[in-house]
Amino acid sequence: QVQLVESGGGLVQAGDSLRLSCATSGVTFSSVAVGWFRQAPGEEREFVAAITGSGATAVDTDSGEGRFTISRDNAKNTVYLQISSLKPEDTAVYYCAGRIHGANSPPLLSPSRYNYWGQGTQVTVSS
Repeated sequence: QVQLVESGGGLVQAGDSLRLSCATSGVTFSSVAVGWFRQAPGEEREFVAAITGSGATAVDTDSGEGRFTISRDNAKNTVYLQISSLKPEDTAVYYCAGRIHGANSPPLLSPSRYNYWGQGTQVTVSS
């Protein structure tokens, strides 16, 4: 059974940086495409970043403005989301999602493309 567990969220100050982790198990890690999404209260879940098994990435530039970096450590079966220069509007629950996917296929941007989801980690940014 594929499992994803997020960690690294918390209460931070505006301008701080944060690294979220998504640890996977139950699957050959190199075969899993992973995406990060976030959802603020009363808002729809929105795409943040995605990475394929081969390491190709896609990042939302509209809301991230170059502040999001996604990476994966195959030795640790973990995908990371680095967020720099945090803003109060980054406050949300951050979810990672996974799908067994061709390593050479493009990153998956839509939440509907993912089969497996973590429980989420809360990020709160105070001004």
